[in-house]
Amino acid sequence: MSFLEVSAPDYLPLAQMRQLQLARLRALAARAYQNVQLYRTRMDERGLGPESLCDPSDLGRFPFTTKADLRDTYPFGLFASPMSEVVRLHASSGTTGKPIVVAYTREDLEVWTNVMVRAFAACGLTHGDVVQNAYGYGLFTGGLGAHYGAEALGATVIPISGGNTDRQIMVLRDFRVTAICCTPSYFIHLVERAGELGVSIRELPLRAGIFGAEPWTDSMRRHIQTEGGIQAFDIYGLSEIVGPGVAIECSCQDGLHIFEDHFYPEIVDPESGEPLPDGAEGELVLTTLSKQAMPMIRYRTRDITRLIAQPCGCGRTLRRMARISRRSDDMFIIRGVNVFPSQIEAALLEVEGTLPHYQIILTRLKGLDAMEVQVEVTPEFFSDKVGAMEGLQERLVDALDHTLGLRVSVRLVEPHTIQRSEGKAKRVIDRREP
Repeated sequence: MSFLEVSAPDYLPLAQMRQLQLARLRALAARAYQNVQLYRTRMDERGLGPESLCDPSDLGRFPFTTKADLRDTYPFGLFASPMSEVVRLHASSGTTGKPIVVAYTREDLEVWTNVMVRAFAACGLTHGDVVQNAYGYGLFTGGLGAHYGAEALGATVIPISGGNTDRQIMVLRDFRVTAICCTPSYFIHLVERAGELGVSIRELPLRAGIFGAEPWTDSMRRHIQTEGGIQAFDIYGLSEIVGPGVAIECSCQDGLHIFEDHFYPEIVDPESGEPLPDGAEGELVLTTLSKQAMPMIRYRTRDITRLIAQPCGCGRTLRRMARISRRSDDMFIIRGVNVFPSQIEAALLEVEGTLPHYQIILTRLKGLDAMEVQVEVTPEFFSDKVGAMEGLQERLVDALDHTLGLRVSVRLVEPHTIQRSEGKAKRVIDRREP
């Protein structure tokens, strides 16, 4: 299949796109109803079925799917394909320490590769580019999602994964890399560390960065483009839907085009759940249109954005979404890892000697996000020997690492030193500069 055939859906007239979406919605609803108990039960409760879909807007009558549904059916309860047809499993963090499991058939992986090829092409990448993929490989979807998309585009892929900053800089320079995939905060760190090593990123062949896995502002984009001498593109995705490749910016950098031939977007009121029109800000809800192993119907992303239906200067007819500004829940992202205060609380309370009073301090040092967890300890522990305090601190660090998959700083504080609140406790203090 040629690249022109792959990218053709990006330019479909609206009427053809709606016809394609409706056909795929009906097939998806039928597959989910026949093979997933949760969907069958919920549709029956509302008197709905695949035949209820006469127009894509009818989807608004169907029930939502949430992250809690994936936790409650862990690990395989939402699969619509037998394991004999599942060729890959990925997972992302959940609020209880159990991962959110996602599955792919061979056809699902082909769709994922297809949208990633289109995503890279929207950023101006071609078969002649050299792509340094610094997203993490493994259960996290970022690394392999970007890898197979860039390879299918015909680019040269360097699967360096995350970490080892000095080596990343050496490869950027010596391999004459033209595009990099990583989190935006890590790229800022790369630029600063390169300066310390006497390497100017601006003087390298690097010309594009595809940044995702964490929210970032337009001011951060300006900083990246000025200091790195590149064009910085925002890519959006989530494991529950496919991974990276749900939406991406084009060269116009005026919103992220949603590959809506595979992912049907809605905006709803975060409180009432009522659908909102294009242009109104609300919570993004996504329905997979072609996912076989694990179809998602009206998945609540908790990301706040708006849909942009006006034509884009690039010529693509795909609707765009504004860059994610915030979430409707309390999740935050540190170095590409989703973190919930409830995860931290559960981990802390498993360790004897701590009190149920803690605070999370988020900072940014040299472009990298950092998290310190301040924990009150019992009077007995605080007045004990230094060795005992150090042992408790190490146990807390290990407990958080086990739950989050992330090493963070822990500071033990005296009882009653963390401010109390008569209302909702302020668990997170974000001191990161915008």
